[in-house]
Amino acid sequence: MSAKELKEYDDAPEDIKVPDNVLLRVSGLKKYFPIKAGVTQRIVGYVKAVDGVSFDLERGKTYGLVGESGCGKTTIGRTILRLTEPTAGHAYYKGHDLFALKKKELRVLRPQLQMIFQDPYSSLDPRMPIGEIIGEAVKEHNIVPLSEWHDYVLSVMKDCDLKTYQIDRYPHEFSGGQRQRICIARALALNPELIVADEPVSALDVSIQAQVINLMKDLQQKRGLAYLFISHDLSVVEYISDVVGVMYLGSLVEMAPKEQLFKAPLHPYTQALLSAVPVPDPDYHMNRVVLQGDLPSPANPPKGCKFHTRCQHCMEICKEVVPEYKDIGNGHFCACHLFDKQ
Repeated sequence: MSAKELKEYDDAPEDIKVPDNVLLRVSGLKKYFPIKAGVTQRIVGYVKAVDGVSFDLERGKTYGLVGESGCGKTTIGRTILRLTEPTAGHAYYKGHDLFALKKKELRVLRPQLQMIFQDPYSSLDPRMPIGEIIGEAVKEHNIVPLSEWHDYVLSVMKDCDLKTYQIDRYPHEFSGGQRQRICIARALALNPELIVADEPVSALDVSIQAQVINLMKDLQQKRGLAYLFISHDLSVVEYISDVVGVMYLGSLVEMAPKEQLFKAPLHPYTQALLSAVPVPDPDYHMNRVVLQGDLPSPANPPKGCKFHTRCQHCMEICKEVVPEYKDIGNGHFCACHLFDKQ
């Protein structure tokens, strides 16, 4: 496959009509990273980090994205916000294709599209006080008049449970939970409608995780925020999400409303993930599903169903034919040959 072929987009128009309740529609998103070799650094292949992902995120809702490390979750979030450029596909925000916008046009939308990064230690500038960290983009995008800037930053800090007297302190003076609140405040200061939260609590203690998650839920209710919540912690995803998508090797294998997915998972990979979630009951017997083998390389994914090399229900058709990602019923999508006749 040539670089020119990889850059070709499908024939969908740049702007489309989406339902009023849909804030973000991702369609056929692909992100391939080139593999280079030799003195001339010629391209010898591609790492298919994201390989044809589609989903809708409704206004004021949370879409949880789960899967093993390296399955492409973070790449999806970064590509939607164009922190890295897509290989193919579309991301429609309010009906406008983010991937078709020029830099000046995208800059106008930047305040509405924010991201909370995974590591609260490395994502904050250690040489800036937190007031400047939170308010830097507020000045850049003229969110409020300069005369109101200080009071505005203080009000954002209050909303994120930060003490206002800490405005002149530096990141190293705060705990991990407080730093993540600063990251949330920085994103919130621009009055966004969509926030991509990339494992926002994975680096925090369990008790602090609960505080940060509850803060995010409170802010969502007050401001009508929509979250794309990326995590490998299924218990956190179950608590905060409305819809959950399960990724494996760059592709969505299952998606359903939270209650359906956790009560009746369909895909063997989802069943294996859920079987590993600990239950706080010493008398409960875990029916653990242990996956065999290693995760295949995204640079050379298996033919047919990508999961067939580790699936206990593998059939001959799984080794040759890619399963159709389809609605099994009630908005429960699954890509598995076990449901071909449904």
